[in-house]
Amino acid sequence: MIDPVLFLAFLPAALALNLTPGADMMFCFAQGVRSGPKAALAASAGISAGSLVHVLLAGLGLGALVAAFPWLFGAIRWVGAAYLLWLAWKTWATPLMAQGPVRASSRAFRDGLIVNLSNPKVILFILALVPQFIDPDLPVLPQFLACGAVLAVGGFVINGLVGVFSGRIGRALLQSPRAERGLRGASSGIFAALAARIGWEALRA
Repeated sequence: MIDPVLFLAFLPAALALNLTPGADMMFCFAQGVRSGPKAALAASAGISAGSLVHVLLAGLGLGALVAAFPWLFGAIRWVGAAYLLWLAWKTWATPLMAQGPVRASSRAFRDGLIVNLSNPKVILFILALVPQFIDPDLPVLPQFLACGAVLAVGGFVINGLVGVFSGRIGRALLQSPRAERGLRGASSGIFAALAARIGWEALRA
């Protein structure tokens, strides 16, 4: 039910998306620094689950819905910007080692899921690119799900590795309070910059 040529052509496109730094990767980085590898992997799993949700909705016809109601995509952008601003504030206000790994991991999956679901770049990528690798003469939903599995597995591995290694490096850096504040400030600034960019793009749309 899947065209192998189209599927193989999709692989490098999916890899490029997973390797592009963005809100997903920075969230895993922050979780790794704050609470260690376990929280980073939980966050990465939440992000991958979000990717599967995006693909499932696209396969069920979200593309047609957004095309019929353009304001829906704009609303998704603003929700994503608002959540990233909240995440920026929370990252800046919360010391990196303030939360224990077990409790942080239980929230990391949920927050990773929200970060991914509210990220308009993921939505745009799926709605714009994935259909190009779909054969309309074959069942559409299985093809979307296969592409989603590639995105989810690749994202889990790459974002998870970023979080795991950031945790090890971050724990060494946190011996210095100045380094701890710098890491929080850098992560918070990136989230805020992403939110500002999303808001700007939404205003221009």
